Amino acid sequence: MPGNFVWYELMTTDAGAACAFYRQVIGWAADSAQMPGMDYTLMANAHGQVAGVMALPAEVLAAGGRPAWSGFVEVADVDASTAAAQAAGGGVCVAPQDIPGVGRFATLTDPQGAVFNVYSSNQGAEKPQPAGAAGSVGWHELMATEPASALAFYAGLFGWVAADAIDMGEAGTYQLFRSAADGEAVGGLMRCMPGMPVPCWQYYINVPAIDAAVTRIAGAGGQVVNGPMQVPGGSWIVNAIDPQGAMFSLVAPAR
Repeated sequence: MPGNFVWYELMTTDAGAACAFYRQVIGWAADSAQMPGMDYTLMANAHGQVAGVMALPAEVLAAGGRPAWSGFVEVADVDASTAAAQAAGGGVCVAPQDIPGVGRFATLTDPQGAVFNVYSSNQGAEKPQPAGAAGSVGWHELMATEPASALAFYAGLFGWVAADAIDMGEAGTYQLFRSAADGEAVGGLMRCMPGMPVPCWQYYINVPAIDAAVTRIAGAGGQVVNGPMQVPGGSWIVNAIDPQGAMFSLVAPAR
């Protein structure tokens, strides 16, 4: 449904090693997309494909790019959404282009610099995975320099609507937002934490149990930088870095 995240992509310095890491930590299966001229690996859980992994292009590395996850939000018209993002103060990293036989996408930044993608499929609206499915992305979080103006930007672009606001004490307010199209929760946003150099999106992958996942992260060469910690509602989260340096997060049900 337009306005919802439908795909995730990791661009990294060692795609093979990254795939092995996430297979061990998340339990994803990996398979080549068999795209001519591109080494692109599809990662899947029991319900279908979730994400893609590819090597960082040389020109991105030369420009200072680093391993990172990014999300793709479904829109009706990639070109129109790109133009709307620019008109609202956003930037364009990759201009709208086709993925042969798949769809059309563009890579953008919001006015504060957080990177995201807009996407339209050739096969019609993407079917969401079951809520809470292991190995799917269960939450989206935006760290922003100015949360209110960031939400206004995405509300104008995707129709997202502010929901509950949670007082996090010294960390400030955690603002939840939902899709106007179906009323489902999309994610939350808050002010960037100290030490976070730039605004960014974080993606929380569902796992059955947080403690076992933490053990797998360490065993596979990753590093937990925050948590495990319990969040409002009872779920447990960790924020971590994979062996190539990409940030990722996990979420699990209450113990």
